[in-house]
Amino acid sequence: MKCIICDEAETLPGLTSILLEREEHSLTFNNVPAQICPHCGEAYADETVTASLLREAEKMASAGTKLEVLEYALN
Repeated sequence: MKCIICDEAETLPGLTSILLEREEHSLTFNNVPAQICPHCGEAYADETVTASLLREAEKMASAGTKLEVLEYALN
């Protein structure tokens, strides 16, 4: 797909880090599969990956965890 941020390049498959923050909670996932723009670096995670990340973030918030760094694993 063409990057919607820079409109300069087609995205390529790769791995990225994604930071999710809400109030005092901060969760970073490393090695997340995504389509990445080689021009500007913008990363796009697909719907399955995004849903998995959000489920983990909800678990973290429910447990009261404030800060966590995880390696991505498809659930």
